Amino acid sequence: MKAVVMAGGEGTRLRPLTSNQPKPMVPILNKPVMGYILELLREHEIVDIVATLQFLPQIIKNYFGKGTDFGVHLHYSIEDYPLGTAGSVKEAEDFLDDTFIVISGDALTDFDLTQLIDFHKKKGALATIALKRVENPLEFGVVITEESGKIERFLEKPSWGQVFSDTVNTGVYVLEPEILKHIPKAQAYDFSKDLFPLLLEKGAPLYGCIMNGYWCDIGNYEQYMQAHRDVLDLKAKIQPPGVRMRENVWIGDGADVDLSVDITGPVVIGQNAKVEPGAELDEYSVIGNNVIIKSKAHIHRSVVWDNAYIGTQCHVHGALIGKNCDLKSGVRVEEGVVVGDDSVIGDNAVISHDVKIYPFKRVDEGAVVNRNLIWESRGIRKLFGSKGVSGLINIDITVDLALRLAMAYGTTLKKDASVVISQDASRASKMIKPAMVAGLKSTGVNCSDLRIAPASLNRFLIQTGNEMGGIHIRTSPLDQQSLEINFFDSYGIDINESVQRDIEKYFYRQDYRRVFFNEIGDTKFPQKAIEIYRDSLLKAIDVAKVRQRRFKVVIDYAFGSVSLLMPHLLQDLNCDVIGLSGYADEDKTSMTPEQYNEATHHLARIVNTFKADFGLMIDSGGEKVTIVDNRGRVIDENSALHLFVYLTCK
Repeated sequence: MKAVVMAGGEGTRLRPLTSNQPKPMVPILNKPVMGYILELLREHEIVDIVATLQFLPQIIKNYFGKGTDFGVHLHYSIEDYPLGTAGSVKEAEDFLDDTFIVISGDALTDFDLTQLIDFHKKKGALATIALKRVENPLEFGVVITEESGKIERFLEKPSWGQVFSDTVNTGVYVLEPEILKHIPKAQAYDFSKDLFPLLLEKGAPLYGCIMNGYWCDIGNYEQYMQAHRDVLDLKAKIQPPGVRMRENVWIGDGADVDLSVDITGPVVIGQNAKVEPGAELDEYSVIGNNVIIKSKAHIHRSVVWDNAYIGTQCHVHGALIGKNCDLKSGVRVEEGVVVGDDSVIGDNAVISHDVKIYPFKRVDEGAVVNRNLIWESRGIRKLFGSKGVSGLINIDITVDLALRLAMAYGTTLKKDASVVISQDASRASKMIKPAMVAGLKSTGVNCSDLRIAPASLNRFLIQTGNEMGGIHIRTSPLDQQSLEINFFDSYGIDINESVQRDIEKYFYRQDYRRVFFNEIGDTKFPQKAIEIYRDSLLKAIDVAKVRQRRFKVVIDYAFGSVSLLMPHLLQDLNCDVIGLSGYADEDKTSMTPEQYNEATHHLARIVNTFKADFGLMIDSGGEKVTIVDNRGRVIDENSALHLFVYLTCK
C-alpha cells in the first residue's frame, strides 16, 4: 500500500502562522503536523509515500528529507502552480500503481487506517471517503450515505436548512488507481467539488466509512489552539513529547526548569528549554524547544514556538508566540494574539486581544498595539513625531488609522467644536481626508473643508475664525511614498506635546466619544477663503511702495497648492512674475533632496537670465522657501534667517 500526503496548502486562514512556512509545517506540541501523519501511516505499515508540494516546498523537503527519521520512504511531487486536491494527486500518477490512500498533511488525526482500507476492499469501492461525525457540519463538506455506506449525495459547506447528516468529508481517501483517468492533467481539479460528484453521477461505487478516532481540520487559529488542548487532554492517540511528570506535565530532554517554577498541567516544555525561578506555567501551555522564560514571567493557555525569548515579568495569556520571537521585560500579550516569527516586542509593550502581528515586526518600548501589524514595519509607542503623524502611504498611514486618529482628536475637543481641514493635491491625501472628516463628525465635531489649500491658509482661518484647531494632510515634500498629518491648535500653530499625549491616549485605548444622531458634526466649505487671506496679507505691507518698485520675480511653485493663491497676490502688487511649475499636480507633490537642489539651481539660472530682482523656490507644502538673490546666488538657511530677523526688527 502506498500513500499520498497532500502538503501543498498555503493555509491563508492561518496567517500569520503560515506567512513564511507551509501549513503542514505548523507545529503541534513542537512537531510539524505533517510529522504526525507520517507516523500514523508508518503505524499502519504504509511506508511508501509521496508528498505533493506547492507553497514553499523546500521547507518541507529540508525538514523531512527522505523520511528516514520517520521510518518511511518519502518522495516528492512539486506543482508549479496550485492544482487542487485531485490535480495534485494526478501529478504523482506514475508512483501510484495499486490501491493507495490519500491524506491531508495539515490535519491532525489518529484514524484506524487499516480499518478504512479493509472497508474499502470489502465493498469493492473505486473510492472510499473517511467520514467523521461533527457537532457543526456547516464548515465542511457533508456526505450522505445509505446504510451500506454507499454515498448518495454530497453537500459542500451547506446551510442549516440543507443539513441532513452530521457526517463530513475528512479529506482521507482510499482510492483505486483507475480513478486517476478521470482527473485532467495539469489542471486545477478538486476531489470533493469536481471528481466525486462526477463519479457519483456516473454511478461509480463510492463509499463512505464513518470513523471513530480523533480528527481536527486545522483551518484557523481557534482550531489550531483547540488541537493542542485536545492532545493535552489525551483525546487523541498522540503521545506528548518528553518525560511525563506530575499533573500531566511533559518535559523534554535537556530542559532546565527551576524547582520553584509554578506549573499547573497539562503543560509541555520542549527540549533544552530554560524556565527561570519565579516563572508560572499554567494549564494548556506548550513551550517550544530552546525557549527561554525569564523569572516572574506568566504563561497561560499559550503556545510558544521554538527559540523564543520571554522576558522578565511578561504576561502571555491565550496567545501564540512564533519562532525566534523576543519579548522584552514586562510585555503583556492578551488572549487571541498571534506574534509572527522573528518579531521583537519592546519593554512594557501591550498587545491587545486578537491582534495579529506578522513576521519580522518591531514593537516599540511601551507601545500599545490594538490593531493588526501586517504591512507596517513596527508598532509605535508614539503616534507623533517631528512631522506630526507620518509614515508610508497605505502601510503606516491607512484609511483605518486616519479614521481612528480623527476620532481620537475629536474626542479631545468639545462637542460642536469646529476645525479647519485641508490637503495637498496628492491622491493619497484625497484618500485619507474623507476618513478623517468622517471620524471628526462621528465625535460631534464640525469641519471647515478648504479642500486643496496650503497649510498657511489653514492656519490663517483658525486664527481669524472661531475654529478650535486644524488638520492639514500632505504628501511629504521629499518622499512621495510618505504622508504627513499635521495638527494645529486654536492659534494655528502646531499642537504641543500635552495635546499629542491626549490624542494618543484616546487612540490607543480606542476610547472614542460617540454622539447621538442629532449631534453628528457637519461639513462646510468656507467661501472666498483665498481672497480673505490675500486681503489680509496686503494689509500687512506697504502696498503702494511695492507696486511702485515693480519687482521682477521668478517663482517655482513645485506643483503645490501655493500656486492657487500666490499669482493673484503678486498681480495685485504689480509684480512682473515668471512662474515655474505653476499648477497643483497630484503626481508631483514631492521631490527628492537632489531634485529640489536641481530645481533651485535651475531657478537661479533663470533669475540670472532674466535679470530678475530675486527668485523663490516654494516647496509643495507652502511652508518652506529657498531664496535666490538678484545675482542668482542661493541664500543658505542661516543667512535667510538673519535676513528675516533684520527685516522684522527694522
